[in-house]
Amino acid sequence: MRRITTILAVMGIVAAACGGGGATEETAPGQTTTTTTAAPATTATTAPPATAEPIKLGSVNSLTGQIVFPEASAAAKAVFDRVNAEGGIDGRPIEYLIEDDAADPAGAAQAARRLVEDEGVVAMVGSASLLECAVNGAYYAEQGVYAIQGTGVDPLCFASSNISPVNTGPYLGYTVSLYFASEVLGKDRVCALIFDIPDFRPAMDAAIQQWRDLTGKELHFSNFTLQFTDDVTPFVLQARDAGCEVVVSNGLDVHYIGFMQALQAQGIDDMAWVGLTSGYTADVAETLGSIGAGSGILHVNSEFEPFTLDSPVLDDWRALMTEAGVPLTSFAEGGYLAATIMVDVLRGIDGPITRESVSEALLALEGYEHPMIGSPYSFGDAPAHNPNRASKFLRLEGGEWQLATDDWVVLPTG
Repeated sequence: MRRITTILAVMGIVAAACGGGGATEETAPGQTTTTTTAAPATTATTAPPATAEPIKLGSVNSLTGQIVFPEASAAAKAVFDRVNAEGGIDGRPIEYLIEDDAADPAGAAQAARRLVEDEGVVAMVGSASLLECAVNGAYYAEQGVYAIQGTGVDPLCFASSNISPVNTGPYLGYTVSLYFASEVLGKDRVCALIFDIPDFRPAMDAAIQQWRDLTGKELHFSNFTLQFTDDVTPFVLQARDAGCEVVVSNGLDVHYIGFMQALQAQGIDDMAWVGLTSGYTADVAETLGSIGAGSGILHVNSEFEPFTLDSPVLDDWRALMTEAGVPLTSFAEGGYLAATIMVDVLRGIDGPITRESVSEALLALEGYEHPMIGSPYSFGDAPAHNPNRASKFLRLEGGEWQLATDDWVVLPTG
């Protein structure tokens, strides 16, 4: 995720395109739902490659520009390529159309219209973009098109009736990180350091309020004024002087390195730190390991089964990504999951596969279980979607990520 360190340069674009706050999953009363468990991703088959009329699926991604997210759509493509090689969906190949929005609002709007109106895609799947949810969420609702997002980034990815991301996201991810700090680590004096991104503030406020509602607890100290270019040392000292037992922060990978360096320089070794998935990178572990900082202090959340671990849950994902030349990242996990869910949805449709039948199937999709995620995925007929309510947490130990929780930390639904 080193790429995300350039986000400051384009934050003005996001602020112009985004608005609104966090959201939680709701299902309309009386809605018929379908519970599904993921089939094994690898299946032996002797079917000939699919050659019938293709099923068109679309994806809008930030592939060029200052912020790029190429792995999600590349991972989805690898899943679809394998399905096609094994005979497709009842002989019909999946034609996966990937568009680049270049992290530009106009580019995102044009890309969606090409896919929906010109190409006639039946659904969107595996997208990962800095801003396409904010730009296209209302358009998808108008057109009756639904999207299984590979990586939800902006707040409106989690506040749309027609978009359901597979990842926890940075907002509910903050809630589950606070919950981990107070309920799993058992810390009483929980503090928050938040980078100031004005149009993202409502989503962060909603994330913190959800933690308050779930636990009945209040933050011991908070500061929402951090800027991406700030020296973080004064903020670390504020947390120390306030008597914080644990700090939960957002930020980029470089900021977690900076926080740990500041703790080391100030001789602070009795204050735990919890970060988001943006801190879960090999770069963070290697950099801090090389200077002996952060060991036993820094914890990070993983939205999916942690990709740095040798887990049998990841065997198929790891083998397929390696074969396709896709980097092993959480973005690739999201794309793989989104595509796997879509394949199962398509296989479950009885009758013609059209935009209407796919939409109907997604609206009925609830309780989809997969071992790479800690809570069931769902779509359903709801005004907003954030179904992934779980994370596994890792702790930095001697320059390596180690599991801090064997089990998923799942937010209660109350």
